[in-house]
Amino acid sequence: MSLPRPLHALTAAVLVAAATLGPAGAAGADPAPALPSADQLKSALLGVDDLGPDYTEAPTPDSPSPSPSPSPSADPTPVTGCDALSALITMHATAPGPATPQAETELDGQDGSPMVTESLTAEDSGRLTTDFNTATDAFTTCHTITFNAGTEDSVTFTVTPVTLGDRQDAPAVRLDGTLAGVQLNAFVGIERFGTVGMVYGFFQRESSDAQTASMQYRTAVAKVERTLGTTAGSTTPPTASAVQGMSV
Repeated sequence: MSLPRPLHALTAAVLVAAATLGPAGAAGADPAPALPSADQLKSALLGVDDLGPDYTEAPTPDSPSPSPSPSPSADPTPVTGCDALSALITMHATAPGPATPQAETELDGQDGSPMVTESLTAEDSGRLTTDFNTATDAFTTCHTITFNAGTEDSVTFTVTPVTLGDRQDAPAVRLDGTLAGVQLNAFVGIERFGTVGMVYGFFQRESSDAQTASMQYRTAVAKVERTLGTTAGSTTPPTASAVQGMSV
């Protein structure tokens, strides 16, 4: 049994918000020479080896399968009850803006639960600060969020601020809702690493396992720090040598 559509809708909204850590920049701006490439960001993402054999990597649009699942960042789902997140989705869907290095992944547990998502986006440090603050506001000012994944497939989540990792000021929230008596739960965390922004999501049904969500968030943070050669919460970009030395 796969996760209900509202959790996939929530995943889509999270990744759309993650994509907002980039497209708001001024068109025509020259990219910072030391920014990690999309391939380098991909190497910093969580993988099956990081989470264990119970997980499988969901196919991406570039990797077709006999029954591909829809891209979690495609076709943003309508959101109500949270103006900040709705605005982020609308901004990403309508604002042009230059392309920025970005990579994302989805890792599914047995029968699709839990589901772990991670998105990394690189951009100029000053621009990232502005976008990071905007995304932070969106994830910390909402008390409820309703995801409309279809006429009979909508669910309202309560939103509770939490701490997922070691940094107390790294924004994160817990979301809880029910659909047809099925418990739905998610944890979403945002972090920055110099010129790279990360959005992490942990989604599950009939469970509220905060310990695993936190452990895997910490694993994600540690891998980005190790791969990019920077520190969580830092506003200092990775050194040119660190970026150039990353394997792709």
